[in-house]
Amino acid sequence: MPIVFSIISALLTLTLISLSAAIITSRRNRRRSAVGFFHPYTNDGGGGERVLWCAVRAVQEERDDLDVAIFTGDDASPESLAARALGRFGVELLRPPMVVRLYKRKWIEEKTYPRFTMIGQSLGSVYLSWEALRKFTPEFYFDTSGYAFTYPLARMFGSKVICYTHYPTISLDMLSRVSQRSSMYNNDVLIARSIWLSRCKVIYYTFFSWLYGLVGSCAHLAMVNSSWTRSHIEKLWKIPERTRRVYPPCDTSSLQALPLERPTEIPTIISVAQFRPEKAHSLQLEAFSLAIQRLDPGLPKPKLQFVGSCRNKEDQDRLQKLKDKSIELDLQEYVEFHRDVMYKDLIQLLGGAIAGLHSMIDEHFGISVVEYMAAGAIPIAHASAGPKMDIVLDEDGCQTGFLAREREEYADAILKILKMPKSERLTIAAAARKRAQRFSEKIFYDDFKAAIHPIVSSTRVSR
Repeated sequence: MPIVFSIISALLTLTLISLSAAIITSRRNRRRSAVGFFHPYTNDGGGGERVLWCAVRAVQEERDDLDVAIFTGDDASPESLAARALGRFGVELLRPPMVVRLYKRKWIEEKTYPRFTMIGQSLGSVYLSWEALRKFTPEFYFDTSGYAFTYPLARMFGSKVICYTHYPTISLDMLSRVSQRSSMYNNDVLIARSIWLSRCKVIYYTFFSWLYGLVGSCAHLAMVNSSWTRSHIEKLWKIPERTRRVYPPCDTSSLQALPLERPTEIPTIISVAQFRPEKAHSLQLEAFSLAIQRLDPGLPKPKLQFVGSCRNKEDQDRLQKLKDKSIELDLQEYVEFHRDVMYKDLIQLLGGAIAGLHSMIDEHFGISVVEYMAAGAIPIAHASAGPKMDIVLDEDGCQTGFLAREREEYADAILKILKMPKSERLTIAAAARKRAQRFSEKIFYDDFKAAIHPIVSSTRVSR
């Protein structure tokens, strides 16, 4: 295997040198004094988009002489993107960004690659970034969507590469699960059941992780969002001296203004997440159903609110299946669905919840968990990665929430919160709110600007 990797590496190196020479000769003189954010989906509504707009704001504050461009496949204008940043996330940009429209986005869509999805999307991202950089070559190429395979190309165009990595495209945990033949949303049951197919996938993952490490090491600066992500990126990219942990921006200011007191007539539990397969909404619904079944007859039955966005038709179908399942479980009276809500409406919903559900395995960070805590809703999060390592930890010796893995554990946590005395709930909620201050937007701005300063600091151009 090492010999094969060496041969492939040599061939790739020769190809890249030839391509690099051609690109540098024709493109470097056209490089603009600007920051180009490679973020093909600017309407995803998740934590990644919040990071994008806060990063844009931070760059504008750090270097007011630099133009900011957004590479996006969405039909958007500078004004509409600025309005979305403010309306959806409460981030007011200092000025609207430039828009560089991309038309090759289908090459990074999951549905384009029924098999070998990771390598397909990764190579597709190179093609998409080629379109982007040919249209507009910035001095600083900033990836906020995790497309590491674009970094060598950006360097060939003469750009300095900065990235904010939410999670590694491949992790050692993924490789371990395939080796152990565990089925998940990213490991088909058919493959998990077959020794031969599992071994083939291990080889594929091993090769991909090596290639991922090679391209990732091209970043001049790699910011990561959690201790879990940093651990994997440092092992894969092997650039610890250029890796910085910068917790993502969570709106803890407006949420912390909410009163900790909550309505008790109908206790509300909230779940904030995009309707994606890895978010495991079905597990939450099943746990909620089990909790209602076990609830003491004298206690009021709670309400569960699902709040999230849909990126595409697959997400819309997934949401519909979740609605159908709530009917099958006879929960339609107790479950609500809120899709693509405005930021102000999200705050109102969080302000009425006593608890918040999170069930994604190995969630790289977990912004929604922090939002629960800041809003005064006790989190019930999956006992892995970001929530376990960084977020749901004791504050001043006081419990800040619950961690769970299986349906029964989630149901038990829901019942504990529903049954606990008001004073105990307020104590936990207050401790959780205090811990959430560690992940505020202010801290993000401070840490983010401190990380990029050595890279972007140069002679300023007066406007």
